[in-house]
Amino acid sequence: MSNRLIIIAVAAVAAAILIFSSLFTVQEHDQAIVFQFGEAKRVENPWGEEADAGLKFKLPPPFQNVVMVSRRNLEVDLRPVELLASDQERLIVDAFVRYRITDPIRFYEKLRNERGAQDQLQAIFDSTLRDVLGRVDTPEIISGRRSELMAEIQSVADTVAENEDLGIDIIDVRIKRADLPQENYSRVFDRMVSQRKLEANLIRAEGQERAREISATAEKEATIIRAEAQRQAEITRGEGDGERTRIFAEAFEKDPEFYAFYRSMEAYKKGLGTGTTYVLSPNSDFLGYLDNQQGPRRR
Repeated sequence: MSNRLIIIAVAAVAAAILIFSSLFTVQEHDQAIVFQFGEAKRVENPWGEEADAGLKFKLPPPFQNVVMVSRRNLEVDLRPVELLASDQERLIVDAFVRYRITDPIRFYEKLRNERGAQDQLQAIFDSTLRDVLGRVDTPEIISGRRSELMAEIQSVADTVAENEDLGIDIIDVRIKRADLPQENYSRVFDRMVSQRKLEANLIRAEGQERAREISATAEKEATIIRAEAQRQAEITRGEGDGERTRIFAEAFEKDPEFYAFYRSMEAYKKGLGTGTTYVLSPNSDFLGYLDNQQGPRRR
């Protein structure tokens, strides 16, 4: 009886071990690759499908075993890359990349684990950064087109990863730092100052030329306005003189004696100033109104 109990107990323990070795748990943030004799058979809780984490079943070892890979977005902090921009300036670029594992089987076959992925991505981005950033000038890398360049780097690297069938999708690339080597700072700074001065002189020259154009235009318009005003003034003055002559003519027709008196007074006002000396004949009519209130003598 005791031997039978022992056999039953051993069988129960063996069954329990068999059952427990056939069960495994997949966390929400993991993907499980089920291998059978070293060949991948299926993926539990794969990326791109509805989450199916929890308790899973497989054949006990050595028939099947499980390898876990991450279902989360992963980050690789790349080593700084020294490269040459299109203006032949040396730059040290420090970047990081985020990726996700979209095909766990291909990922495991090609890269094995996250460490292998990091090494492979470092190689890819060493080449990609030199290729993309080597086609633009230093100022564009440092501040001008950084967002656009990061998008291009991501696109190129993702294409390389797809062509190499790595089972990953590169979702983001960020340049943390793009600096000149310390020994290049002074030389590049001086060159940038010279470029800014050149641009400032060009802008100043264009402004002066524009100012001259505006001044010439304003002077031309002012000359035209003055000429038009002068013409109008002459016309108005001529009309005034004509009106005055007409009034004088009418007055002369109404009272010739008053007109003669008025003309004499005007002549006295203009001709008889301080220190003026006239030598006139006693019979001259010029001073007729001074010695005779009735006007010049009539002959």
